[in-house]
Amino acid sequence: MAAVLFDVDGVLIDTADAHGRVWRAWARLRGLDPEEVWAATQGRRRSDTLRLLAPGRDPAGEHQVLDRLMAAEEPGFRAFDGAAELLRSLPPLRWAVVTSSRAHATEARLARTGLPVPGVRICAEDVREGKPSPEGFLTAAGRLGVDPARCVVVEDSPAGIEAGLAAGCTVYAVASTHRPAELTGADDCFPSLREAGRALTSVQRWEGSRRSDGR
Repeated sequence: MAAVLFDVDGVLIDTADAHGRVWRAWARLRGLDPEEVWAATQGRRRSDTLRLLAPGRDPAGEHQVLDRLMAAEEPGFRAFDGAAELLRSLPPLRWAVVTSSRAHATEARLARTGLPVPGVRICAEDVREGKPSPEGFLTAAGRLGVDPARCVVVEDSPAGIEAGLAAGCTVYAVASTHRPAELTGADDCFPSLREAGRALTSVQRWEGSRRSDGR
């Protein structure tokens, strides 16, 4: 293993209920079906969702509405059980985050929930195409200087799984926001981040590093 590439929302931080409330509230404001809107957001960048669902509206204005709705939810966000412990157990420069959220929100959210902020963060503004495109994971691997085929992606959505596989990575799914039956494309599926973390930290050798026994 060369590196681990984590999604943020739904993997490291428990935001699904809050995002659901925000998008459903926005849908009601715009006269759209809240459940259809929520389903369309899964694994997508906000800008891609707005292009899909509100092509005739001013994106800047819609971002402002969504920002106001999200600001009310931010104080309630919490890191998933075991997230901080897992991230701090990984070798330096051997992990990154790849998220559909914007850069400022991602950094603030990690810090607010007590999680380490990695040097490599691939956010919505850093890619031309969001998930399920593999661009984000390929970019993260490139910035870490590792082969994508030696990376493990940790994701919670079908779009994220598709992106990780398309990048040539091994993909671990965490069934935090979707049922395991919806995550069957992943190489392995875990009921929680803590369980996925046990699998990651049980790896006996990191590429380019020495084991404690010298081998």
